[in-house]
Amino acid sequence: MEYTTLGDTGMTVSRICLGCMSFGDPDWRDWVLGEEAGRELVDRAVELGVNFFDTANMYSDGASERVLGDALAEYDRDEFVVATKGYFQMREDDPNSGGLSRKAIQQELDNSLDRLGMDTVDLYQTHRYDDDTPIEQTVRALDEAVRDGNARYVGASSMWAHQFADALHTADSLGLERYVTMQNHYNLLYREEEREMLPLCDNEGVGVIPWSPLARGWLTRPVDELETTTRGESEEHARRHPYLEGGGEEINARVAELAEDRGVKMAQIALAWLFEQDSVDAPIVGTTSVEHLEDAVEALDISLSDSDTAYLEEPYEPVRVSGHE
Repeated sequence: MEYTTLGDTGMTVSRICLGCMSFGDPDWRDWVLGEEAGRELVDRAVELGVNFFDTANMYSDGASERVLGDALAEYDRDEFVVATKGYFQMREDDPNSGGLSRKAIQQELDNSLDRLGMDTVDLYQTHRYDDDTPIEQTVRALDEAVRDGNARYVGASSMWAHQFADALHTADSLGLERYVTMQNHYNLLYREEEREMLPLCDNEGVGVIPWSPLARGWLTRPVDELETTTRGESEEHARRHPYLEGGGEEINARVAELAEDRGVKMAQIALAWLFEQDSVDAPIVGTTSVEHLEDAVEALDISLSDSDTAYLEEPYEPVRVSGHE
């Protein structure tokens, strides 16, 4: 395993963050793993040197946090960096269980800590931007979470770069804890973040931990095989992203070609490309398979030449912004 410093935090994390969206309750999504299989993935991740885990309160309506917390309870908690998120409404009859008001942040962070079985989460992230709550109130509530010892750092997920810049400026001007990470949508098939968000993060010392590094599976197999898995058949969210627009099919074909030439898997080529992006600290790799987790770790040993990188990137064309919703 390789390790890096997460942005300007001084905190060391593995170059792979294990995403735990696939842990919890199969009733939530067909492809979600039950507790025993989730624990097996965590155990193998720990063996491989992964020390960074990301979940969210909305994943399996909280069950993902329980599975992760129970699995890590078997180890020394201090050895791991645990991240969770809040924003999406958790209870249909309680509108205050979502959003980024002070009430929502305080109560939903408390609920996340209860499910995780932890007193403190290392990184608490706002899952999306809340247009209905002034950013000053949100950053004050996040600052209180850090000062109260409920979170060590705060981070954000997909939003417009101008919104993120405003949040950082607001926190700085008020002397409050600022966002230290950005969990954004970034992969070989979706590179719109290179325009504004990634340069902003570089300038501000913000750690970048992309979600969907394999484009919801669209970078793991040829286009004509994409709907042969349970998740591929059922994941409507993936179809909303412009992965096969703007040269996407040609990029998919070139990833397949390069993988065949190297005798490795497509997913490993796609991850190798992401590992070599200077802005990226640790892609969030979600999986339902120990084998795929092992493949992701092996991708750290793959080096792409400048010509390989140029060949993979050349077909890309601008596409519509996706992932902020």
